[in-house]
Amino acid sequence: MSNSASAVTTGNGTPQQHDTQPQLRYTFQQWDQQRRQLPEHADPERVRFQEIKTRIHQQLVESLDLSAVRPEDQPYLLQQMRQLVQQAVAQGRWELLPEQRNRMAEELMDELFGLGPLEPLMRDPEITDILVNDPYTVYVERRGRLELTDVVFADQEHLWRLIQRIVARLGRRIDEASPMVDARLPDGSRVNAVVPPLALGGPCLSIRRFGFRPLEIEDLLAGGSLPQQVVRFLAAAIQARVSMVISGGTGAGKTTLLNALSRYIPAEERIITIEDSAELILRNRHWVRLETRLPNIEGQGEVTQRDLVRNSLRMRPDRIIVGEVRGPEVWDMLQAMNTGHEGSLTTVHANSAPDALIRLEMMIQLAGSHIPIEVIRQYIASGIQLVVHLARLKGGRRRLMQVVEIQSAEKGQYRLVPLFGFRQTGVDARGGATGHFFATGQEPQCAQRIAEMGVELPPDLFAACERLEPSAS
Repeated sequence: MSNSASAVTTGNGTPQQHDTQPQLRYTFQQWDQQRRQLPEHADPERVRFQEIKTRIHQQLVESLDLSAVRPEDQPYLLQQMRQLVQQAVAQGRWELLPEQRNRMAEELMDELFGLGPLEPLMRDPEITDILVNDPYTVYVERRGRLELTDVVFADQEHLWRLIQRIVARLGRRIDEASPMVDARLPDGSRVNAVVPPLALGGPCLSIRRFGFRPLEIEDLLAGGSLPQQVVRFLAAAIQARVSMVISGGTGAGKTTLLNALSRYIPAEERIITIEDSAELILRNRHWVRLETRLPNIEGQGEVTQRDLVRNSLRMRPDRIIVGEVRGPEVWDMLQAMNTGHEGSLTTVHANSAPDALIRLEMMIQLAGSHIPIEVIRQYIASGIQLVVHLARLKGGRRRLMQVVEIQSAEKGQYRLVPLFGFRQTGVDARGGATGHFFATGQEPQCAQRIAEMGVELPPDLFAACERLEPSAS
């Protein structure tokens, strides 16, 4: 790269020249003033590195026609980045070690085509959550535990520009008039950003990531999330079209279990999934995905989950899977379960299996329904047969806590029969919860339906057992 022009090669091999020479200067006085404001855990040298990088990046955006760059051009562009960094160091603009120069070129590519300082975290398959509290405080969740990273941004403006880039690529907007956004990245990761005036400390960003390979039942068994006996029962229940709700708190693994259990849905059945932000990854070929839509700037064009549930009934589904019920769509979901769409599945945020039913009741009532509570409970009991409750315990360990059958709702009260559970007994040396699974000895009413549908279960599957093995025998 010459000193008088910057160039980028397009697909036909012809460089596009721009006569604007990047004027890259670094004001150390500004840096010293900023350094005094850094939190104790932030490495000043890392912040300085990011500050230098943002200045180069701004000049690159102004001087290069990046819209003409194709994926096959990126290796050549990386070489140009290295030359630009070497040039800046040679002219005495900054002091960078040789390894920092290579890192600078690679991170400039991340700034241009990725998520900037967060790109290395996005490439780590063990990270499930990336939480940016402020430019100098970035946490990740790895194996169920939150960890403070050494990742930093140059300043709030740097973080703000990254959020703007993410949102713009998804066709959304975020500003003072619309200071929150919830969207999905191309790889399926869920993004939430909040900016001032709602975020008092400056822009903040949360990314919920999903593995490169969805966890299968074998992975959950190996990780001790549930025992083999429960897997056999839930698999048989799904094959026999027994409707169920999976409940739990945030990060308990509701969507993961729903994904894993979907393998037991017969291949010939037509499935329609409905989600606010598409996360489900089913293996079934006969699968239609629907996603809600937020209103536009004029407040028009909104499509809610309730709209999609109602519309899905006209699409000849065998089963309807709602990623998570949060509002009035629960009533339409129950109507579908009670009118020929048995075996449908959904998830709900709750602290226990009984609490999940209370939440469903509240959502129906908040939808403006004046139906008596006794009728609502009867409708829930006739539409949903099983509640599977999950929890994330101390140390980040995810466990199936309860499998409960709803047998009836006589005289306005549910008759709940616990089938399987997990009993926590303590905490190990690493701070992780310990305990064991158990079977109550109660045989569910749906066992008869499972047998009638031709699905076989071991005769002793529901025998009382104080300690079930968490993995396959």
